Amino acid sequence: MRRILLIPLIVSLFLTACGPAREDHIVVGSKNFPEQAILGELFAQRLEKKTHLRVERRFYLAGSFICQQAILSGRIDLYPEYTGTALTAILKEKPQGTREQVYERVKSEYDRRFHLALSPPLGFNDTFAIEIRGEDARRLHLQTISQAAAYTPHWRAGFGYEFMERPDGYKGLAATYGLRFAEPPRIMDLGLLNRALKEKQVDLIAGNTTDGLIPALDLFVLQDDRNYFPPYEAVAVIREPTVARHPEVGQALAELAGKISDQEMLQMNYAVEGQHRDIKDVVREFLERKGLN
Repeated sequence: MRRILLIPLIVSLFLTACGPAREDHIVVGSKNFPEQAILGELFAQRLEKKTHLRVERRFYLAGSFICQQAILSGRIDLYPEYTGTALTAILKEKPQGTREQVYERVKSEYDRRFHLALSPPLGFNDTFAIEIRGEDARRLHLQTISQAAAYTPHWRAGFGYEFMERPDGYKGLAATYGLRFAEPPRIMDLGLLNRALKEKQVDLIAGNTTDGLIPALDLFVLQDDRNYFPPYEAVAVIREPTVARHPEVGQALAELAGKISDQEMLQMNYAVEGQHRDIKDVVREFLERKGLN
């Protein structure tokens, strides 16, 4: 309840603290976790290279709700989003469809409802990852969520607050796979889930497939064999007035289409989270390897 009451206050403070719409520069936003900051920095460096506009960075703006309000009010011009999140959390539609169907639906509805444009997908699909310890997967010969369901009555689960509440989250997952746990799932900060699993505080979590700590901590991603989760392709969400005023922005971001594989995103995440490297250096090196810098 405290979180719910704070949301309007946070939005109000954020929006009133920002200046009017800009003519001479671009503001890039992001949500509040490392992969989003990496993608935001990727957009920023690309725009600095390909346009003559000054780029302002406003990263770590909480979750999708705050970023959506910020872009609709014109306080930011663009930010990274995921098609499945846009479909379920913003458009409030059922989590279903192929990659192409979800992308086209989100693109069409964002244009119609919000006057927001989508870049082409960046290439990787950061879907939810139902994770267990690697040692448990090997010992029990587990590959899929369906197989793990036989053991979950003896396990403890840990999930983020958003996963517990969103329509493509816990309730639907539990119903689809018949999941039961030894006790109610623990609601934890996203940054603590991997360590809690590794240290055996919980036995199953919902993370992300491109999380760089999965291999580092010897965690195992169970296959979503009933295709519960929709695709979560990364895209840039851009204000249409920004694209109209500065078409070079849309062109520069479109050139990133298909350039980031799942493995490449995982490697960048690990460089930042696991090796504690500077995000700007990680992004610059990636763009150089791709011949985009």
